[in-house]
Formats: sequence, structure tokens, C-alpha cells
Amino acid sequence: MENYLLLLIMVVFNKTKNCVVVENVEIAKTLKDKFAGLTKYNESRAMYFETRFGIHTFGMKFPIDVIICDKEMRVSVLRENLVPNRMFFWNPRFPYILELPSGMIKTSVIEIGDRLKINLIQ
Repeated sequence: MENYLLLLIMVVFNKTKNCVVVENVEIAKTLKDKFAGLTKYNESRAMYFETRFGIHTFGMKFPIDVIICDKEMRVSVLRENLVPNRMFFWNPRFPYILELPSGMIKTSVIEIGDRLKINLIQ
């Protein structure tokens, strides 16, 4: 029997600017999901997970925007248009990662210091 992974779905809200950043965000919970990330998809989507070791885009077919948040979900690092086959590292004290389709940081007007909130969809 094939092992199917359960993905939780959520909405990310920018409390600082009082607006929705992105809906239908997948949460990667297992190490396998975190390692595979968005490489298993043919088109870009949003994914959230926790890690302190950096990310890679090896095997991806599209660029992404990356938001790194601290423990209070304050935006600490932004990386726009991270192209495939790259690695991206940041200070390991920032544990929360939000990967978005390329261009969403600019269209959502997200800035360093903005406070985000995560709402799970039941």
C-alpha cells in the first residue's frame, strides 16, 4: 500500500498591513516533505515549514520567493526570485520558512519587520 502524506492547509495573514498574503498554503511536517518541498510539483505554490538549516531548489522547475520569520512570526529575511538549483542559507535563529510563487513578495508588499499570522483551515 502506498504511503500518502497528510498536508495541512492554511492561510497566511499580514497583521502589520492587515491583509491576506496567501491562501491554500501547504504545511510540510515530515522530514521527507521538508526535503522534497516544492520539487514534487510542476507549477509553483505556497509551502510553510520549520527548519534552521537552509533550503535548496535542486530539482525545481520554477523560481520562488522565500520569507524567513523569527519565533514571533516577524519577517526577518526576504529572498525574491530564488531560481532552481540553488541553496539559500540564513541565520539559524530564524526557524519559520514560507516559500511562495515568484513575485508574491512584491505583489503582497511584504517587508522586513512585518508580523505574519497563520490560520489553519479546518
